[in-house]
Amino acid sequence: MTRVDVVTCFIEFEGKILLLRRSQAVGSYQQRWAGISGYIEPGNTPLAQAKLEIEEELGLDPEKLILVKQGEPIEVVDRELDRTWIVHPFRFRVSGELALKTNWEHAEYRWIAPQDIVSYDTVPQLDAAWESVK
Repeated sequence: MTRVDVVTCFIEFEGKILLLRRSQAVGSYQQRWAGISGYIEPGNTPLAQAKLEIEEELGLDPEKLILVKQGEPIEVVDRELDRTWIVHPFRFRVSGELALKTNWEHAEYRWIAPQDIVSYDTVPQLDAAWESVK
């Protein structure tokens, strides 16, 4: 089974967190809800990759992000994909004006109350990733 390190980022704004529905164009978990996520590129730290993904996927300036918490990595086994994801979870807060510009990776987004995450059809163990950073 292939082990792959990824980041998952939760963006918090005015007490709500951002969930994004993955588009049909992504390689896995199409149409499932997720945080901002991406593979950790060689040479990048998880934190640097998290900020890069947020900038690429939302158009947010990393300088406007306040790191609230970095959780311990979570192991997520997906036998269908023959992959073990090592998920590095992050929680960031954003204040001030917020204008999101999602890229091709997302079909839509919603601001939700954190406790409502369990009501969505999410990527595997997204709720566990949230629990590690709340």
